[in-house]
Amino acid sequence: MELKVEGRNLDLRKSWQEKIEEEKERLGRHHPGLVFNLRVTIEEVSHQKQGGYKVGIVAAVPNDTVVVKRKGESVRPLLVDAFDKLGYQLKELQRKRRQTAKVPEGAAEVLDHVGVIKTLSPYESYGFITSVAGQEIYFHENALKDVVMDDLSEGDKVSFGVTDGDKGPQATWVRSA
Repeated sequence: MELKVEGRNLDLRKSWQEKIEEEKERLGRHHPGLVFNLRVTIEEVSHQKQGGYKVGIVAAVPNDTVVVKRKGESVRPLLVDAFDKLGYQLKELQRKRRQTAKVPEGAAEVLDHVGVIKTLSPYESYGFITSVAGQEIYFHENALKDVVMDDLSEGDKVSFGVTDGDKGPQATWVRSA
């Protein structure tokens, strides 16, 4: 993901840039491959009575752009709040896309699979399933339906849908079986 940070009417502090980089990495873990470009703008606003700051984040995603703006008196909390809101909006965007995604005719038999959880990385929000056929399938916590990552354990039986991801088979949804 390409990142551009811009300061208007102020010099960017190193701590702000480090926080932005940290939040960018978190976005990459929670929404792998979704965001192409990320632009963060921090502006000092002196024309208001109290002064303050504006933080704007623009994220370019496939076929869309997500924008978050925040105003306040301290930059760091604004950055945290703006990135949290961006994460929420990206999760909602993915949820809506999954609901509107159409399954091609004849593909229904291929998409419903059963397997067991092989490995879990709950702090990094992903895991792997071994299918009945012995194939290893990646899944992200955003694909979980009616279950949360903390409720899963290695060896649990699950049903799932699968598609071809960038690095191999990837679960489009996962449910406890």
